[in-house]
Amino acid sequence: MLRYIDSKKMGRGIHGWLDSHFHFSFADYRNPENINFGVLRVLNDDLVQPDTGFGTHPHRNMEILSYVVEGELTHADSMQNRETLTRGQVQYMSAGTGVHHSEYNLGDSALRFLQIWILPDRDGYLPSYGSHRFELHERDNRWMPVAARYGNPQSEAPISVHADVNVYASLLDKGRTLDFEVNKGRQAYFVLIEGQSEINGVALNMRDALEIVEENIAVKAGENSHMLVIEMAKS
Repeated sequence: MLRYIDSKKMGRGIHGWLDSHFHFSFADYRNPENINFGVLRVLNDDLVQPDTGFGTHPHRNMEILSYVVEGELTHADSMQNRETLTRGQVQYMSAGTGVHHSEYNLGDSALRFLQIWILPDRDGYLPSYGSHRFELHERDNRWMPVAARYGNPQSEAPISVHADVNVYASLLDKGRTLDFEVNKGRQAYFVLIEGQSEINGVALNMRDALEIVEENIAVKAGENSHMLVIEMAKS
């Protein structure tokens, strides 16, 4: 089963310094019919203007990934972590029993990043933070493992999360095709971050998404395409 998600019909929050597209109910976008997809609770596509950002705020019992698309993302938290990541790099935070953090764009140009929240397999983990400075070429015309469940022996992902998920990214050249298997009992959320592609006959443009349940897909890039897939147990 495939369900197309048109980015033009997503929730939207515009506050001068911030322009957010909400894949699921969040902040200004309240939709009780669109709370989550399996353990994927939040996927926000945020565009943050220079010298602005999200001030210090709390989180609990959530696995959080921040995937930088363009610009610079500067993170600071109550665990004394502070660093700046750029295009294609990913930070990870397990909020667990509680943590405070901030996310700012201290660069000279707009920051675009995907804010991804995943429900953990249980509450009460100790908070933790990490990141990985992926090179862009690592995802050229292939599914590059980004994150996977702790202790998953079948994954080469450098980031571990407290949830039964597998996260992949790809940069697919125009005219190339790339397959992805969603096995029985599994589902996946596909996001076209940049470009234009066709997936099993469905045309997707920048920011569009697909819900995929127990169905294999073939992605054909109509333009150079930047993609993310979050694969998980079927809900």
